[in-house]
Amino acid sequence: MPRLLYLLALCNLVIGTGAFGLAGVLQAISASLGVGVPVAGQLMTAYAFATALLAPLLLLATGGWSRKSVLQFGLLLFAVGATVCAVSQHFTWMLLGRVMMGAGAVFTPVAASLAVALVPPERRGRALSLTFLGMSMSYVVGLPLTAWLGWRLGWRCPVATVAGLSALMCGLVTWRVPQHLTAPGASLAGLTSALRLPMVRRTLGLTLCYFSAIFTVFAYIGPVLQSLVPMDSTQLSLTLMAFGVAGMVGTVSGGWATDRYGALPTLRWQLAVLTLTMLLVPLTAGHAAWMAGVFMMWGVAGFGMMTPQQMRLSTASPAQAPMLMSLNASMLYFGTALGAAVGGPASQVVGFQHLAWLGAGFAGLGALTLLRSRP
Repeated sequence: MPRLLYLLALCNLVIGTGAFGLAGVLQAISASLGVGVPVAGQLMTAYAFATALLAPLLLLATGGWSRKSVLQFGLLLFAVGATVCAVSQHFTWMLLGRVMMGAGAVFTPVAASLAVALVPPERRGRALSLTFLGMSMSYVVGLPLTAWLGWRLGWRCPVATVAGLSALMCGLVTWRVPQHLTAPGASLAGLTSALRLPMVRRTLGLTLCYFSAIFTVFAYIGPVLQSLVPMDSTQLSLTLMAFGVAGMVGTVSGGWATDRYGALPTLRWQLAVLTLTMLLVPLTAGHAAWMAGVFMMWGVAGFGMMTPQQMRLSTASPAQAPMLMSLNASMLYFGTALGAAVGGPASQVVGFQHLAWLGAGFAGLGALTLLRSRP
């Protein structure tokens, strides 16, 4: 694999840590800013909506830029947003910083389009999985470390660290990415015809559904885990790390299975496992080992779905692949926002420990998008 893919994966590690790391310290943020945990959870919603709405617009606005310049711009904007979050004394300013970070996540679809452009067709599944491996690693390294640092040194410490690392990644991209590196830029030309394709619409719909399922729970993962099995900060960090390791396995195995068996068969198995594990989560209350095992199976299935989804879009309309990948990221973050928005109020009714059953309903809706799909 081209060495550049490893740098893109490292950048996605930092972005993933900044995007999702707050889930482990929501209770600390809520206490610091004087808001409830469900309200603090809307910081995840703000990031998600900003990425879903602003990133495609930025992708279009920068369509004539070099790919290197877009990567630099995204990382710099992400760093500035994280800095605003780290110094915020009021919830409104924290929301503004999260919006800036969400817009900076335009980096990720550009990185994905580069991954596809850098390798021959038969290796694209593995190239995409390597690029997105950074996102999976954020759950192994970033999320547990954020939780640990947040509880030990205060939540501002890991957020400021993300800001510094984002600036460092921008420097590395400036140093290591060739200026002449090319990949298709985003354009509205032909997008309407691409969206008329049933497979494109179903693929985007599946991303919306399964990320809604995941983030109904994961936006509140700290309180959810505590409701199932009370634990201290170290145990919480280790549990999140185990989930992240499973996510890494899922990302790599998803890329391998996509290249070997095809995207659609891979997705069907992964979605079935994801739904089953979400149904099992509330039944693990009081059993730490069972809970960890179920969450790890969930991680393998959930993270493994990203690569076959991206492959379906890139093969459905190759000329529109960058924009379709950006729209897929929009569906991802709309799902993240929807899950967080639904999970917060629902937790007050059914309790954090039962949120996974609500998420399983979204996964079931996702299964409907695969019923008439063909390889």
